[in-house]
Amino acid sequence: MNSDIKTKTFERGGESEAAPVQPGQIALANASRFNEAYLSQPLSAYAVGWSDDGSLLGDLDFVAPPVLVPRRFEYRKADNSEEFLDEREDIRAIGAEFRRVEPTGEIVLGKTYNKGLTLRVDLDQVSGIESWRQMAVARLLRRLLRSELRRAISFLYNAASSTPAVWSGAAAEDPDSDLLNALESAADDSGLKPNRILFGDSAWAARSLSHRAQSTAGGFASATLSPEALAALLGVEQVRRCSQRRQGPGAGKVGFAENLVLLFSAYAHQSVEDPSNIKRFVTPCEDGSLYRVYEQALTSKITDITVEHYSNIVITSSPGIAALAISTQSEEGD
Repeated sequence: MNSDIKTKTFERGGESEAAPVQPGQIALANASRFNEAYLSQPLSAYAVGWSDDGSLLGDLDFVAPPVLVPRRFEYRKADNSEEFLDEREDIRAIGAEFRRVEPTGEIVLGKTYNKGLTLRVDLDQVSGIESWRQMAVARLLRRLLRSELRRAISFLYNAASSTPAVWSGAAAEDPDSDLLNALESAADDSGLKPNRILFGDSAWAARSLSHRAQSTAGGFASATLSPEALAALLGVEQVRRCSQRRQGPGAGKVGFAENLVLLFSAYAHQSVEDPSNIKRFVTPCEDGSLYRVYEQALTSKITDITVEHYSNIVITSSPGIAALAISTQSEEGD
């Protein structure tokens, strides 16, 4: 194989050794290898218009709504305390100016990171498949979005004040009471009640089964609430159930949020100044699109498809982030 397609580097004995990426493998994109000569406008347009039925991208936008920024930008970390000060000096004396309020939140310099993946395709493996390029782009997009979603959920959980909760169907248990208490505690912490709640698949099932096991009219009614109905009951804007899976340490798959319930503040169409807990800063490419796709024919039979984008997920304010770590009776007994 031609040496100019060696792209992955391994450390051995203090020296770097280049090794070729095998057909069918996915590798991290190396920006130095690509230039405008390999940019595919049709595939880039496909990437921008690509939809996964609102699953991965919908979960990501729910957890970490996008904020458009240049590559390097400034944002202010929210200072919750100054928003809830009661002014004692708001009366203006004759001939004087009103008292000036100066924001005290820390100004932070930020930047978005160039992220991407490359899929190497052997043309013999896609012979007769007209849409193989689009299939490759979709595969890379799913993997990129899955990485972003995992980062966002991990950042929220690491910044949260976590509380254990047992939802096993015992008579004294009330999952929705636990949620209401967590919302109130988060509001006391930050001054703002979280407006979004994300349920992992296991946590959502535990809530429903716990209500149903109580064998009461109220329990049966609560067990069948939709995410929209539960949001109205709890007084938040949105509740979402995350069913995404990733490869676990063994052969099986594990849920992204699994047995967690995350409560936090985030807003659609937010700016760098909005007082939310988490933001996903994204930088459009030169043509204004959020993704660019490159197609590079390395040999007569080997082609690289690369998808890139710019983003940076940041916890802009940690007060008010709460997490419930849900366990069931059977888990406790194991």
